[in-house]
Amino acid sequence: MWGAPGEAADSYYTVRPECTDVPRTRFKIKPGKTLSARRWQAAFSPDGHLDIGKTLRRIQHGGIHPSIRGEVWEFLLGCYDPESAFDERDQIRQHRRVQYARWKNECRELFPVIGSGKYITAPVITDDGTDANNADMENTLLPRGPFDKKVIQWLLTLHQIGLDVIRTDRTLVFYEKQENLSKLWNILSVYSWIDTDVGYGMSDLCSPMIILLEDEADAFWCFEHLMRRLRGNFRCTENSVGVETQLGYLAAVTQVIDPKLHHHFETLGGGNYVFAFRMLMVLFRREFSFCDSLYLWEMMWALEYDPDLFSLYEEPGSKTAEGSNKGKPKSTRRCGKYERENMKIKSSDAPLPISVFLVASVLKDRSSKLLHEARGLDDVVKILNDMTGNLDAKKACIGALKLHKKYLKKAKKT
Repeated sequence: MWGAPGEAADSYYTVRPECTDVPRTRFKIKPGKTLSARRWQAAFSPDGHLDIGKTLRRIQHGGIHPSIRGEVWEFLLGCYDPESAFDERDQIRQHRRVQYARWKNECRELFPVIGSGKYITAPVITDDGTDANNADMENTLLPRGPFDKKVIQWLLTLHQIGLDVIRTDRTLVFYEKQENLSKLWNILSVYSWIDTDVGYGMSDLCSPMIILLEDEADAFWCFEHLMRRLRGNFRCTENSVGVETQLGYLAAVTQVIDPKLHHHFETLGGGNYVFAFRMLMVLFRREFSFCDSLYLWEMMWALEYDPDLFSLYEEPGSKTAEGSNKGKPKSTRRCGKYERENMKIKSSDAPLPISVFLVASVLKDRSSKLLHEARGLDDVVKILNDMTGNLDAKKACIGALKLHKKYLKKAKKT
């Protein structure tokens, strides 16, 4: 019975038997703490309004039961307004499914492998838009030119996305099926088509959506809403990588809360904090087991939750935005704990994401080891790599909240 005390959640994300070196999972389904299917259903009024405040508190205490994780995430990521009714959400869902199908068809017309149940890992086009003479590609699936610059750039990313796909969560039984690999490739390829500033590298962020939401379009939109938070990390120019902004925030936070450690990093030539690149880019997916990383994400999103999220994401003037809470006073009860702290700050600057404080918390916890054992950046990387599978998601979030408060107090004095 799933409600047994401290039941492990690994059975929901089966690992291939030959993969014996995966990080152990700490997350357990705890009756009375974990948001269960029964409590989730009870959080809705008869017409579909969600008591988001109560839901957030439950998630912060014990995470979400794997059987309902996908549908809860849709609210945490701002896909739906908790104040909406069942029928309103059904209309939005159908509209989005149609929109995804439209984009997918556009992509299929340019490159028929999209939606074929297959994916590619070899180039099909060269930089100048000519056929790459890929012998493994059937003639019927070759792109049909000539192409403009946008199409060429998109076609050049497709095999890179495919290479990402086959490396992603390869320890899970789920991805033994080609149809699931193809679904992941489809979503990332379509996203790359509509967001030309971002190419590839997001498969670790998209993979859980495929597993949690059965409908490909629903998984796409959940991923798309996550990317609204994180796309800046993946936007690259000739002079900079997007995540450098968050690395700069991390450096500033560490300098305030642990100046000795910050100075040590600078002495080692790591003042740009590039060693924390991966943790911020894919939100600790490599530092935790698959199950624990999902637990970490949902706690982060619950802590950061802003009730205006849905209206902020909707197009101005759209029917879905018209009935939203935008412009109304924000109820602190409906906000996450981290968001409530940010509301106390009288500043026009956007608040730092909780992920920055999570990484800062991890560095702070290992401050002594880093100060005494790191004699170069390779040592820093090794010490941080050694923590894989040894982190506690809930403790990390608690540590991030404490550091956030400490940072705000110290920053106010300077």
